[in-house]
Amino acid sequence: MDRLYLRHSTDKQTDARQRHALSALLASGAPVYDDPATSSRQLPLDRAGFTKLLHEAAVGDTIRIADAARLFRSVADILALRPVLIRRGLHLRVESGLLSGIDLAADDPGTKMMVSVLAAVLEFQRDMISENTRQGVAAAEASGKTLGRPAALAPGKAADVVTAYREGAAIKALARQHQVAAKTIRRILDAAGARELPEQPGALPVPVEQPDPQAQTPVTLDLPGLLADHLAAAGDDTVRQALATGRTIRRGQGHTIRLTAPLTLHRAALQQSTALAADTAAPAERKAHRVYATRIKTAEQPPGN
Repeated sequence: MDRLYLRHSTDKQTDARQRHALSALLASGAPVYDDPATSSRQLPLDRAGFTKLLHEAAVGDTIRIADAARLFRSVADILALRPVLIRRGLHLRVESGLLSGIDLAADDPGTKMMVSVLAAVLEFQRDMISENTRQGVAAAEASGKTLGRPAALAPGKAADVVTAYREGAAIKALARQHQVAAKTIRRILDAAGARELPEQPGALPVPVEQPDPQAQTPVTLDLPGLLADHLAAAGDDTVRQALATGRTIRRGQGHTIRLTAPLTLHRAALQQSTALAADTAAPAERKAHRVYATRIKTAEQPPGN
């Protein structure tokens, strides 16, 4: 079954061009999912329309988009989303552009090679941009140009702020006096070391928290598929690497990842998926977050309790 996905970035834009590219599929009655006024910087798995599509899609369904920009900002986004689609048994096809005619969710060696080559080209382009930026900054500094945002306060006024603070003036009062944000005053004070607490003779040493041996003991827990999909795109490197070692268990149209890892990593995964516990998340996402939190809490209980 084909499922169509549409997205445009602002309220001033429309999806007319996308609908034209997908007109034959629209005429056939294929269901449509859209994310209007949604920036491409927002990861696909964090978009309401695309998340709904994933919830309703069945194994073997094909996601179709008019062009790659509707779903991806970069090839890195493709790399992050591919494992999610492969685990769910879905296909992804682009109707126009360089990637048209290819199932981007295919797990065959040819598709893997093509996506890897595109990712390598993207990384090379980013490295070149970074190198050119560094060279430009070095040239500007050598010519005596001042880089960065101009200071909110002149050096003389900044010194007055530090003096006034040390004499007892409040940060918010100083901000109002100089007509700047309170965070600007804090930056000036921190740069001068004015907010550092002086050492107090005889002060008690801060106790060093001892590591919890239980937190480092590997524990096997089932991570709901909705959380796993979110973490595959939005989690940090440590969590994503741990997910790659987990075992996928199919449950009807859904799945879980059986993950053996220290409790510290399970807690980190739960923390990095808090977006799925928000009121704006889908009910299934909130339930998945609660289930995983309960499993972690149960694993934290000492033996015998």
